[in-house]
Amino acid sequence: MTDKKNPRKDFTQVAFGVFQQATGEVAPKPDLTGKKAMSRKGGLKGGKTRMETLTEEQRTELATKAARARWGDAAPAKKSCAAKPRSTK
Repeated sequence: MTDKKNPRKDFTQVAFGVFQQATGEVAPKPDLTGKKAMSRKGGLKGGKTRMETLTEEQRTELATKAARARWGDAAPAKKSCAAKPRSTK
């Protein structure tokens, strides 16, 4: 089988797993229950719901804080929109 660093399986490993499930040798993985299920549910909707409840001022403050954390006090360099002149030959 593959190690945990590489979760991809080759064709024979997938076929063997399907065969085992079809014959009942190995039961399929159970769904998440309890705290793990609630944690996943909250994680899936958390960011979107949080942003909907924040005011525009709070969102601006968070964005400014994130930009400073990423680029420091210097703002990122803006790309020039001016087109470079083409040479005609």
